[in-house]
Order: sequence, then structure tokens, then C-alpha cells
Amino acid sequence: MGLSKISFAFVCLIGLALLQSTGAQNSPQDYLNAHNAARAQVGVAPLTWDPNLAAYAQRYANSRAGDCNLVHSGGPYGENIAKSSGDLSGTAAVNLFVGEKPNYNYNSNTCAAGKVCGHYTQVVWRNSVRLGCAKARCTNGGTFIGCNYDPRGNIVGQKPY
Repeated sequence: MGLSKISFAFVCLIGLALLQSTGAQNSPQDYLNAHNAARAQVGVAPLTWDPNLAAYAQRYANSRAGDCNLVHSGGPYGENIAKSSGDLSGTAAVNLFVGEKPNYNYNSNTCAAGKVCGHYTQVVWRNSVRLGCAKARCTNGGTFIGCNYDPRGNIVGQKPY
């Protein structure tokens, strides 16, 4: 009986540790690490965290919490947005953006036919140097995440790097 209580306590402790490690992917450093890993792969300098961009992203994410619709803010910054029907970490959202990399053809500076790649090109846009991201839980239980980039990227006719 004593051993089973210890085993149960140990399992609970490990479960809490795993929960903390998976839930802790929403910090500024987590967003930066995910972005900068993708940028390093193509030789682009790292982004720095900008609290003003993060505040802008948070205000906008909060405004989307009522419907959780993927609608861009129309603001002065580059912007990537993501949503999920459940919880979505910041790192997972950035991984969605970076997951478009196979759809991008650098030589032709185009996306593959019928594919999306603009989220990826914004992540690695050489002239974007500042980043701010935020997350809001939606009233339907989903998640809305926005990342803003300054200066904005995805300038028509220019390659990202």
C-alpha cells in the first residue's frame, strides 16, 4: 500500500512536470527561439522582442477572442495569425508558419501551385528585425495567436533573404 502511494505520487509529479514543459511555450523567448531557428537555417539574423509589437498583438488577439476568426488586423506591421479549436502554444503556431517552408521556391520566389507560403516568408524576411506575439483564448474554447513583424515583410517582387 505504501509503495503504491509513492508510485502514484511519482506519476503525478512527472505528469505535472510534463504539463509545465508543454504549457511553457508561450513566453517571448519561446516565440523568438522558434522564429530564430528558422531564420538561422537560411542565414538570416535573429529577431529581437519588441514589447510594443507584443502589446499591439495582444490587443488584437483579445479583440478576436469573441469569434476566433482568422482576420488580419490591417495594421502597419507584418502579421502572421493562427487559430486552433483547442489550446495552441505559441511555439506550435510558429511551427505552423515555418511548416510552409517546403511550399516556397526561392529561385522563382513563389509558392508551389495551390499552396501557401507567405507565413514562412514573413518569418524569414531579412529586413524584419523586431517581433511581438500574443495569444488569446477564445470564447468557444479555441486559441487565437498573432505575431507582428517590424518592418513588415512580404514585399511583392522581393525575395525574403
